[in-house]
Amino acid sequence: AAAAKAPVKKNPKVANVSVQLEMKALWDEFNQLGTEMIVTKAGRRMFPTFQVKIFGMDPMADYMLLMDFVPVDDKRYRQGAFPSRRYAFHSSSWLVAGKADPATPGRVHYHPDSPAKGAQWMKQIVSFDKLKLTNNLLDDNGHIILNSMHRYQPRFHVVYVDPRKDSEKYAEENFKTFVFEETRFTAVTAYQNHRITQLKIASNPFAKGFRDCDPEDWPRNHRPGALPLMSAFARSRNPVSSPAHQNGTEKDAAESRRDFEREAGGTGLHQAEAAHQQLMSRVLSPALPGGPGGLVPLSGPGGGRPSPPHHELRLEPAAS
Repeated sequence: AAAAKAPVKKNPKVANVSVQLEMKALWDEFNQLGTEMIVTKAGRRMFPTFQVKIFGMDPMADYMLLMDFVPVDDKRYRQGAFPSRRYAFHSSSWLVAGKADPATPGRVHYHPDSPAKGAQWMKQIVSFDKLKLTNNLLDDNGHIILNSMHRYQPRFHVVYVDPRKDSEKYAEENFKTFVFEETRFTAVTAYQNHRITQLKIASNPFAKGFRDCDPEDWPRNHRPGALPLMSAFARSRNPVSSPAHQNGTEKDAAESRRDFEREAGGTGLHQAEAAHQQLMSRVLSPALPGGPGGLVPLSGPGGGRPSPPHHELRLEPAAS
């Protein structure tokens, strides 16, 4: 048997970097129920939002932050005991419905502030509130493309912008990947588990109207006035990086509110308003061909964003 490939020694600029997942208690609660994330043709934001606190960067060095999503396995799932009723929720467990659909185009999402100095990244919570998930294989907005009824693992990558002219030689040394298993989720076009719907309504800051309308519908620990996660959620969100204050505008907050209303309205718990104004998102990543396991090159022109420093850099699916 061939000898195992020796692990690459990381550049000290990234070797000492550590990352703390924000809102971990909320992620854990969703994970225990089996987290679901809505995917739509137009693109839908994640909730909970992926947010991290970063430590150990060189304050004066430049870094790029990005995310990608890799399949957890090679299976397609369904709920309940009736294959013909694909979206009927009959139990709290997912059932394997067959082999996974063909892989979607592999994409990466660059944080819009990339590149930036380590000091900037470390001074506040980093929020990926611009990231959207879609099931549109022809999406040209740079959203992350996923297959519905498949399970995915988000991955967070820190890339050191190496100023050396021959930096491509050191590509594998200049990035570090972080995986938080509690952020795994199943992509769906409509929530399968009503408990997920209730928890999202109970903990989403844009869901006040839904919480007030039918308090007896929510689990005891998530009724209005008894939401321990809400205060923790509010404390963990940095005003600078929250959707309501990003770039000093209210547009993202309004869009998140509309997203939530469409999401909850689709469950039958509430008839949401039919207004469907969609803000055009900044193109953050190009459509890149992805191989098995979600291999994606961190390169490519277009989108009006800076190209990453290493055109040869590839992220291995097993990186952790």
